[in-house]
Amino acid sequence: MRSIATDIVRRLQSAGFVAFWVGGCVRDFLLGREPGDYDIATNALPEQVEKLFPRTVPVGRKFGVVIVVENHHEFQVATFRAESDYQDGRRPEQVSFGDARADALRRDFTINGLFYDPLRDELHDWVGGEADLRAKILRTIGAPEERFAEDHLRMLRAVRFAAQLDFQIHPDTLAAVQSHAEKIRLISAERIREELIKLFAAPQAARGLELLREAGLLAPILPELAATVTCEQSPDYHPEGTVFNHLRLMLAQLPPDADPLLPWAVLMHDIAKPVTASRDGDKIHFYGHEKIGADMAEDILQRLKFPRKQTEDVALVVRHHMQFKDAPQMRKATLRRLLLRPTFPLELALHRLDCLGSHRRLDVHDFLVAQAEEFARQPALVPPLLTGGDLQTLGVAPGPAMGVLLGELREKQLADELTTVDEARAWVRERISSQAG
Repeated sequence: MRSIATDIVRRLQSAGFVAFWVGGCVRDFLLGREPGDYDIATNALPEQVEKLFPRTVPVGRKFGVVIVVENHHEFQVATFRAESDYQDGRRPEQVSFGDARADALRRDFTINGLFYDPLRDELHDWVGGEADLRAKILRTIGAPEERFAEDHLRMLRAVRFAAQLDFQIHPDTLAAVQSHAEKIRLISAERIREELIKLFAAPQAARGLELLREAGLLAPILPELAATVTCEQSPDYHPEGTVFNHLRLMLAQLPPDADPLLPWAVLMHDIAKPVTASRDGDKIHFYGHEKIGADMAEDILQRLKFPRKQTEDVALVVRHHMQFKDAPQMRKATLRRLLLRPTFPLELALHRLDCLGSHRRLDVHDFLVAQAEEFARQPALVPPLLTGGDLQTLGVAPGPAMGVLLGELREKQLADELTTVDEARAWVRERISSQAG
C-alpha cells in the first residue's frame, strides 16, 4: 500500500498539483508503525482527480473527497479545504477549498495534522505535531473547546488515540473533554460504537477504560458501567476490590488475537452487580446478577446498534458465565452440553480472564480445556446419533413424543450410555416395544 500511495502522490504532482500523505498515516509512519491506510491531500479538485485515475468513487464531493481504487486497495484523496459554521456538533455547513496550511488547521489533533511528501522526503508541520509526537502528547489543534464544538465525537477520539498510542492527553485538552463530556450524547450510537470497538481492543483496552472514566465520558456513554466504579465486592472472592477494578484487570489480560466480542463480554459479565448487590454481615452478594446482566447487556448493545447476532452471543455468555465454577462437579451429559454450545470458546476465554482478574486460579479453566480436547477427539459425539427422519423409519410418528425421544437419545449419547448408531436404534426399538406392551 505504501508504494501505491507514493505513486498516487507522484501522479498528482506530475500533473502539476500539490499532493501529500496526510493524517494518521504520517503519524504512524513517523512512529515507526505500519499505517493501516493512506490518505492523500491535494489542491486538485475532485473532477481533476477523477480524470487522473481510472477507478474512483465520489464518496463526498461536497467535501472534496474521492476514493481512488488501485490494485484492489482504496485510498482517500481529498482536496485541501477549510471548514466553518458547525451547527450539529458533527459536520460543517460551509466548506471552501484552500491550501495545505488551511487544511492542517481544520484537523482535530496536532499529531494528525502533519503532511508528508514521500517523493522529496519532506515533512510539513504547521501545527506542532512533530514535537507532540516526540513528547507523546495528544493536543487539539487550536482551542480544544472549538475543536470539540465542531465534532463532539472528537472527545471520544481523544481518549481512543491516547490509549492506542500510550500518549498523555494535554491538560487543556482533557479539561475541555471533561467540561463538555455530556455533549457526547448528541452523537449517533453507530459512531460511538465504532470508536468504542477500537478503544477496547488489545492491548490498550484497560487504559482505554481508565481514560474513558477520567475524561468524564464513561457515565454519559455507559452509565451502567460507570456504576461499577464504586461497587465493592467481598475481598475473599475478589481481592482486587471494586467491580470496575476487576474489569480493568481483565481487560489488561486480553490476548492480542482475542475474539472481537471478548472485550464486550468482559465489560458486560458483571454489569448487573451494582443493581443486585446485598450485604450479609461482611459478605457482599450479587444474587442473579448473571441473569439480570444478560438482559442489561442485550439492552446496552442494542442501544449501541450492535448486530443482532453479536448482541445475542454476548448476552448468552453473560447469562452462563457463573456455570463454569461448577464444571468439575457436573454430570458428564451436562458438561458436554456446555462444551457443545456455539459460544463455548468465547465463554472459556471470558472465564480465563475472570480468574486472572481476581483470584488468579486457573484450575477450572485447565479442566475445561482438557475436557474440550478430549471431546474434540471424539467427533462421533458431536452430531446426534439419530435424527427425526431416522426415528420415522423406525416407526415413530412426528410430534411431541418424537421430540421427547430425541431429547432422551441426546442425553444418553452425551452421558456415553449410547455411543453408536446401532446402539441408538436398538434402544429406540426397545422403547417402542415397551410402550406398545
